[in-house]
Amino acid sequence: MLQVLFIVVFAIGLMASIALHELGHLIPAKRFGVKVSEYFVGFGSTLWSRTRGETTYGIKAFPLGGYVRLVGMVPPGDVVKPVTVRGWRRDLIDDARAASELEIGPDRDRAFYRLSWWKKAIVMTGGPFVNLVLAALLFTVVFSGIGTYAQTLTVRDTVACVPADITADCASGDPVSPAVAAGLQAGDTFVSVDGITVTSWANIADYVSQRPGETLDMTVMRDGALVDITLTAAARQQEAADGSGATETVGYMGVFSQVERARQPLATGLDVTGQYIGQTVTVITQLPQQLWHVSRAALGLEDRSQNSVMGLVGVGRVAAEVGANDAAGVTVVDKVAQMLLLLGGLNLALFVFNMIPLVPLDGGHIASAFWQAIKNRWAQARHLARPAPVDVARMMPLAYSVFGVLILMSLVLVVADIVAPVRLA
Repeated sequence: MLQVLFIVVFAIGLMASIALHELGHLIPAKRFGVKVSEYFVGFGSTLWSRTRGETTYGIKAFPLGGYVRLVGMVPPGDVVKPVTVRGWRRDLIDDARAASELEIGPDRDRAFYRLSWWKKAIVMTGGPFVNLVLAALLFTVVFSGIGTYAQTLTVRDTVACVPADITADCASGDPVSPAVAAGLQAGDTFVSVDGITVTSWANIADYVSQRPGETLDMTVMRDGALVDITLTAAARQQEAADGSGATETVGYMGVFSQVERARQPLATGLDVTGQYIGQTVTVITQLPQQLWHVSRAALGLEDRSQNSVMGLVGVGRVAAEVGANDAAGVTVVDKVAQMLLLLGGLNLALFVFNMIPLVPLDGGHIASAFWQAIKNRWAQARHLARPAPVDVARMMPLAYSVFGVLILMSLVLVVADIVAPVRLA
């Protein structure tokens, strides 16, 4: 039951994200006087619609996106330079221009193409910007409202030995761990080491790891009283953190810390948003390579990577697995936090993907707005007449090509998400 509930919640969250994205376009467009004829969430057949004023609002059958129809995005032929291309590209351009001119009708003064470049940029940036804000808000709710699990300074348990391998169990002949030798007990809370007050588990762990073989004077709180102990950090080898494959010698205590949910500072959500943006950009730049491996996984030629790119089917499956996760210690609050992080990550992906400077994505229209600004400034500097608006119709061949690639990519991801899904670790 909870699994179904989480799928429904995810679907509602996805629809809300799309709806708010489109509002990010609609509101500034109306503020700037552009005629907006349609506002729809989803594609396909219309499930519900209502006309208010000059705009029809509605919901369509497939929640795979949405759109706002801004009248006059393609300028009429009499305000741009003649098109010289021939063949199918000319047909696409002429069809787009004819449809736009028919829609503009007598409302030419309210056509989108007549906006100044900066107003166009605001309208087209509004949608992705809403997704960015939603992501930051969702991350802030999780990290600063609900809180995340973090290691504390309190000892949960000690390791009996210094195992030969970090993943191995204690074996006969392994030396006693420094924690056991020093008399550390479950429930002890670290206060200071070598007279230096520690405020987080990272403090004590880093301090000890940098001092293999050294004797350290520690103070812990035990049953309400301060207790001084002496601990000699064991020297052990582990793989270097730089990923070079080399090994390094680090200090080892043999302590497991208690993990507790803790609320993070308000700025944490913004920090995480910035980090995730960088990671998402990296994924998108590697998209062709990622899709190659996804295609091979769908054909059974290789295993699907845990870090593989996913489509909406895959993300929906993950949402279902979050709801069905009955592992020990996993609470409903944990599941809610995971769901919010999933929706936050989805909104961030929508932001980054839509900012790619290719039509029909928002980033392509934003790029054309800035190109208009460059043309205007160049003409002004040379005392020339105001240049014609950027002719979006000329981009139709590229737009259809990009749209075709997006459809193909979506189909590949749908198949892979069904036959070779990414599962929660």
